[in-house]
Amino acid sequence: MAAYRALLGAQARSQAAYRTSFVVDLVGNVGATVSDVLTVLVLFGVTRVLGGFDVREAMVIVGLSACSFAIADLLVGNIERIPRYVRTGLLDAVLVRPLGALPQLLLMDLPLRKVSRAVFGLTVLLVALGAADIDWTPARVALAVVAPLAGVVFFGAVFVASATVSFFWVESGELANAVTYGGRDFTAYPVTIYDGWFRSVFAYGLGFAFVAYQPALALLGRPDPLGLPAWTGWAAPGVAVAAAGVATLAWRFGIRHYRSTGS
Repeated sequence: MAAYRALLGAQARSQAAYRTSFVVDLVGNVGATVSDVLTVLVLFGVTRVLGGFDVREAMVIVGLSACSFAIADLLVGNIERIPRYVRTGLLDAVLVRPLGALPQLLLMDLPLRKVSRAVFGLTVLLVALGAADIDWTPARVALAVVAPLAGVVFFGAVFVASATVSFFWVESGELANAVTYGGRDFTAYPVTIYDGWFRSVFAYGLGFAFVAYQPALALLGRPDPLGLPAWTGWAAPGVAVAAAGVATLAWRFGIRHYRSTGS
């Protein structure tokens, strides 16, 4: 752990060395999450109900999505740089060190400037939960704590699993972004606004419905308009663990079959 702490400390010192630039980055990084929230609020400027949800209910979904993705992006999101590491040969140097490859890659360029985005996402979630008409019980309090953490694990798994494609296809960045950032956009809205195969694949085939939509239903005490049983609203932790397991297997498979680019 001392080596990992040293890597993290070096990143923190280097990024905070130029304080004005670091503060500007902190402020600027809030913009992406702010725009996601504002987009939903703009929609409610022209309609009172979105996919069967009013603005307070929809904001619970937005809050869960924004908080989960922002924290996952802070902790794991820089793994999307792996195509550059493979192309330049930096991954080869990482693999010969007596440390785990994935922790090294995550700590080599930890984007501390994204802390502000995570704080804003958490704030949106807390405000949304406070504004929604939720009948708080001990179980729902626990779910309000666990669901965002499960979302972080789920999005982190998506980041890692999509990054492993780079072991076999170096120019795969756009494909990975379609799943990670596309998944973020997907989870920010009630899945009832989608239809057909698209909803089936992304919401339940890939599991994105369990990031925000299903936990929000359980917190709000609403039956699922799609007819799924009530227990699915509490399944987010299990889905997150399953996603982490798949990502672990994909990463190990990719590492075992990685061949240097020769850079």
